Amino acid sequence: MRNSRAWASSLAALVVLGGCRTTPPSAPGPPWETRRPQLQARAQFALRGRVAVATGAQGFNARLRWVEDGAHAQVALEGPLGAGGVEIDATGEDLHIAMPNGTHLASDAARAELTARLGFDPPLASLRYWILGVPDPASPADETLDPAQQRLKSLAQGGWHIDYAGYVAVGSEWLPARLTLSRADVRVKLLVDDWRS
Repeated sequence: MRNSRAWASSLAALVVLGGCRTTPPSAPGPPWETRRPQLQARAQFALRGRVAVATGAQGFNARLRWVEDGAHAQVALEGPLGAGGVEIDATGEDLHIAMPNGTHLASDAARAELTARLGFDPPLASLRYWILGVPDPASPADETLDPAQQRLKSLAQGGWHIDYAGYVAVGSEWLPARLTLSRADVRVKLLVDDWRS
């Protein structure tokens, strides 16, 4: 498990590699059939934002940091998650979590703890695609497209429904700024404050 210093170093490296936002594109960009595979193939990105989670009668708000580097994801949730937050390190099916009290868990124990803290089992493998505004290429999906802008309005995949309420210009691309994920009694709202892509 990487420590906080390694986390900060990884984030800084991706920010340098990714560059900053540029002038917003004036047109919607390429057709969706071109954009979808390009976004699905994107290997690196980083974002900071906020999440609001409601699971039945329970709920919480947290700050979110996500750094994706190929198949490796580092996700930090900082907020009232029991002991104040959790850091997630995932590569494929390999999962590790670290908690503020110094506890480190892996594999099934990590998944069980993460589910207990969040109130649901997060679909991390698919979520890395959904936050880019595309379906996970590994399974079937139902897409609802904004034909004028060539961007997703909504997506249904793996038992989840994702609504896209806003996009922001990041370089020459438009990426989601506000999205809501829902499944049964679980509702997750994500607001992206800063993209680095």
